[in-house]
Amino acid sequence: MLGCVGAETVTHGGLMYMFIRKYTKVRSVADAARRAKSGVGQILRESPGFRSYYVLDGGEGVGVAVMIFEDRESANAANDKVLGFVQASLHDLDLGDPEIIAGDVLVNIESGA
Repeated sequence: MLGCVGAETVTHGGLMYMFIRKYTKVRSVADAARRAKSGVGQILRESPGFRSYYVLDGGEGVGVAVMIFEDRESANAANDKVLGFVQASLHDLDLGDPEIIAGDVLVNIESGA
């Protein structure tokens, strides 16, 4: 279902699949993000169904990565590759195991601007 509300586009149900990985013991989120950008970026750009990727600094050693895909299968395949890259290439940052939350996006609201 798709509808317009003012200058926003609103869609509902079965839109995308999202993976959120939360790390809670990151020495430098900015450094981890910088180092992951090229490796993770390459993996994701080559992954079918990839939509977008975000990293945020939650403060006090909390780093969060968000991946959005067209479907669950594509997201799962890419997530396995990304986790492998993080474990192999960022092991010196001692990120630990992330808390992972994943699921279907139920509502998406975007600016029409």
